[in-house]
Amino acid sequence: MNDAHNAGTWRHEGVPYYSQWGSADWVAPIVERGADPCEDPHWRASGFTEADAYRFWAKRLCGLTCLESALDYWGVAHAPRAQLLEEALRHGVYRVREDGGVDGLIYRPFAAWVEAAFGVRVEVMTDEGIEASAARIDAQTLAIVSVSPEIRYPERVNPDQGGHLILLHGRGDGGVWFHNPSGIAPYQANAWLPYETVARFHARRGMALTRPR
Repeated sequence: MNDAHNAGTWRHEGVPYYSQWGSADWVAPIVERGADPCEDPHWRASGFTEADAYRFWAKRLCGLTCLESALDYWGVAHAPRAQLLEEALRHGVYRVREDGGVDGLIYRPFAAWVEAAFGVRVEVMTDEGIEASAARIDAQTLAIVSVSPEIRYPERVNPDQGGHLILLHGRGDGGVWFHNPSGIAPYQANAWLPYETVARFHARRGMALTRPR
């Protein structure tokens, strides 16, 4: 990370980027052309062994992918993503409905689980604008915020906010730097967008994650 605190700027350097699918370069084929995620030769890298389970869950694990980036940046040991999912399910972070759908990522169970399991302090943010959430980023803190997945195409008109999670790891120059687990280059890893653009997609909620002491 750097020590730039002037002009409201702070940027963590070297935060690892992970796609919520096996490979970052497979995001575009999957989300744009409907490619089978299991055609990616690296689909088992996150610990899944059953193809159908991977197909079902990978598109829903943006939040756990953001968590992995933060934990690895801070050097906090953790299980592979598939095992993290098992723990998250046990703690009510995701809830599988009778109709086969999934509710989640649910913030407060997530916060309680992550604090207990990894020592990371998690503060839930509600009804908070993107600039206020970004201002929480400091030497010890990253932020996960809710945006619509269409943020991967910021030049397009979008009607929705929320439904997807990205990891903020920097702020400055009137905007934020972030990793998008389902992003497409150039808005995938270490991407930057101005606050007014992010606000179009932002659901005014998220979580601030502070590293263990």
